[in-house]
Amino acid sequence: MNTFKNIAHVPPRSAGNIRTASTMLQCGPGLLGASPLDGTLVPRRLAVRCSSRSKCAVATIQVALALAFALDVGAQSPSSLEEAGKSEPAYKKSHQDEDWGFLRDPQKRSDLFDPIKYIPIRDEDQWYLSFGGDIRERYEMEDHPWWGHGPGSTDYGGYDLQRYLAHGDAHLGRHVRFFGQIESSLEYGRNGGPRPIIDEDKLSLQQAFVDLSLNPTNDSAFRLRIGRQELSFGSQRLVGIREEPNVRQSFDGARLTLLSHQWQVDGFATKWVITNPGIFDDAEDPATTFWGVYAVRPWTLLPHGSVDVYYLGLDRSAAKFARGTARETRHSIGTRLSGHGAAWDYNDEAILQWGSFGPGDIRAWTIASDTGYTLTDLGVRPRLGLKADVTSGDGNPTDPTLRTFDPLFPKGSYFGEIALIAPANHMDLHPSIDLKLGTAWTITPECVFFWRQSLNDGIYRPPEILVVPAGASRSRFVGTQPSIQAEWHINRHYTVTANYTHFIVGPFLRDAKLAENIDYVTTFINYTF
Repeated sequence: MNTFKNIAHVPPRSAGNIRTASTMLQCGPGLLGASPLDGTLVPRRLAVRCSSRSKCAVATIQVALALAFALDVGAQSPSSLEEAGKSEPAYKKSHQDEDWGFLRDPQKRSDLFDPIKYIPIRDEDQWYLSFGGDIRERYEMEDHPWWGHGPGSTDYGGYDLQRYLAHGDAHLGRHVRFFGQIESSLEYGRNGGPRPIIDEDKLSLQQAFVDLSLNPTNDSAFRLRIGRQELSFGSQRLVGIREEPNVRQSFDGARLTLLSHQWQVDGFATKWVITNPGIFDDAEDPATTFWGVYAVRPWTLLPHGSVDVYYLGLDRSAAKFARGTARETRHSIGTRLSGHGAAWDYNDEAILQWGSFGPGDIRAWTIASDTGYTLTDLGVRPRLGLKADVTSGDGNPTDPTLRTFDPLFPKGSYFGEIALIAPANHMDLHPSIDLKLGTAWTITPECVFFWRQSLNDGIYRPPEILVVPAGASRSRFVGTQPSIQAEWHINRHYTVTANYTHFIVGPFLRDAKLAENIDYVTTFINYTF
């Protein structure tokens, strides 16, 4: 068993933890039909029409995923699928956190891919190889990028994003482990081409690290991880793997993890890895250094609760904000309380930042809350959720102190898949309802209302790009973002989700001559093995 369960990375139940995704792949009921022989799902006859070479490539992958689904489901009876779902753990977004050592017992192997999840090297415990991966096929359409006045022209046809992840994991006993992962992220058909950093990276080494562990089966344990690795802490408000965009992010460096008396403490020192679109051309950014200490433990004063406390440090040689570009050395301290009761769940966080920006100081802050109540007695088990967040913005431009909050390296889509607004100089209210239709479907209508926190600062778009400067308007209200998403968990390998978002511009954007409302659609299917 893996002692390092990474308790810092287990978020509470909330609408914010449900991935918005979907599928242009039409790999739902229309693509699959019941076999007349045994009732299992099989692909219907497909007629693929391709308007371009890229569309044909996309269609080919869609068909391959459909056939893989049929093979996966057809290889097992309905009863064995049900038992497999009960006996085997769910896949994790961060595959390096998975532990397949339990498959050493042949009686626990029930899945089609179990033979590659556990390949023994020696006839000893924890000596094994494990392989796996992800395939994600995604369609996006944003009709008026940047409210009609930014990079990329009006586009009603949309574009395709593909991502492939493959990993290998070698456990050489209880003290040494090697993990490697490659990523291929491709873009087809976007007006203006792929967006930097987040859309395309043809082939890259996403992770390559070695773990050295001591006492990995005792209550106290120690692990040193050295190499290229993904980082994820808490609910990923400040540090995340950037799962939602097409290209994930990683860091080069070292991480030390200590488990002792219910505490997990992580200390790390890293360089951020720059995404380049070519083949094996990603490299650490010499201008960006990131370090910190993150600690988490259960807190019995709260129902099923935990508390996180942390310090994070960032040094960037050329950081850009509304007031200009300069060297940024920023320190963040924060705490997070999260957990759930029988019906209530909560996830609250507060952060203070200080440091220097050029010759001036930094003083910034944020408060974030995510609270929900689930009506467990109703058939669709609706969760009524409300998020409320505030991030500080800059003050008087004659004051040398920078007061704009920096979200560091957060999850890619902070306020939904559309990712229009970054958490800097903003306030939002975000009501939502999660509806559970059986065990496989989740429907979530929600709406986000955005304001500026400071009238002396503009609004930013991920990854903290200034979109509209402060002088464009004295209005505070930015806009309204209603959306609805549907997620279908076909089985532990397949997830299909659809999301539609409509952004209605407010007075601030209209005053800045950004008057085009936005319609956004994304659909994707994710296959994990």
